Formats: sequence, structure tokens, C-alpha cells
Amino acid sequence: MASRFVPALLLVAALALSPAARAAPLSGAALAAALRQGGYVLVLRHANAPMAAPDRAAADPGNRGLERQLDEAGKAEAAALGAGLRRLGIQVGDIYSSPTFRAQQTLRLAGLGPAKTVPQLDEGGQGMQAGVGAEQGAWLRAKAAEVPRAGTDILIVTHVPNLRAAFGDQANGAVPAEALVFHPDGRGGAELVARLKVEAWATL
Repeated sequence: MASRFVPALLLVAALALSPAARAAPLSGAALAAALRQGGYVLVLRHANAPMAAPDRAAADPGNRGLERQLDEAGKAEAAALGAGLRRLGIQVGDIYSSPTFRAQQTLRLAGLGPAKTVPQLDEGGQGMQAGVGAEQGAWLRAKAAEVPRAGTDILIVTHVPNLRAAFGDQANGAVPAEALVFHPDGRGGAELVARLKVEAWATL
């Protein structure tokens, strides 16, 4: 009799170990605890930056190319991101950034340490309608599935077109400084477990 139940038991075990079973949505204290433990990838839209590039008189001293840059709201968002991560004791390991000034400015004002600049994270223009190829989307999806170093999380700063190319509907409505939080499964895949707007860091 017992042998008839073996396939059913194996099916139950397989379902219990499936990515869908493991990757329950996280929020609040559970999300904070998970991020402190490490093993997650945060893919962030850069902080708020007006669509118009500044003139030379209004440009940040480091903005030699007169690219789009953060406004006061964006600067506050970047600072809040860094403060939230430090307050919660979340250890950010590897950091990857778009080469654009506004993405690197987000990280600088967050005070999160040096980042590796990656051309695949560039959106290819000044606006949200810029063209991002399938290869860039595939690169970002693969990076979101990369298992971080023990006890750390990976942070990636990029743009709306890249988020859309990589994650489709999962990235709909992403606002400045919002993070999509992925849990890599160790087999080349990753599950979206949370979306974290910058104002949530203060109460997480």
C-alpha cells in the first residue's frame, strides 16, 4: 500500500521546493530581516531628475557633460535610500551603476560606496522613451538572478527603459528611487519578492 503513496509524496515535496513556494512576497519587518540576512538583488530606478538637462550655470560641478541631474527632491530621495539601508544594518556588497550622471549621483548622495559602471545599464538617451535593446534587458535579468556574496545584497541603479526591457509588467509604474527586490534561486532564475518605494525605508 505504501508504495502507491510514494509518487504523491514526491509531488508534494517538489511543490514545496519550487521557486513559487519559496519566493513569497515580503514586506515590513520580514523584508527588513531578509535584506539584513543578504542574498537579494535590489534593482533601483535612479532618484528624481528633471527631463531637461541643466545649463552650465545650474549644473552640478561634477556634471561636465551637462547631463540630466537630480533636483532637490531627487537628492533627498538618494539620501533617504542610504540612510534607510544604514539604519536597518543592510550590507550592500557589489554595486552596479548606469554610466549616466544622474545614476551615479544617486549612489554618491546615498553614500553607498564605489560602484562598477556598466554600459548595459545605460538607457541610451536623455529620456524614458530611449531605446534599450533586448541584449541589455537580458543582461539585467541575468544580473538580477546573480547570487550575492554571503551576507550581502547586490544593488543595481538603472533607468525605466532598462527595467521595462528586463522585467516587463513587473516594472510597470516604477517611480524614482523605487527598488525592485529579487531573490535569486541559485539556478539562474530570480523571483520578485517586493517593490520598495524610497519613502518606505524610513518605516521598514
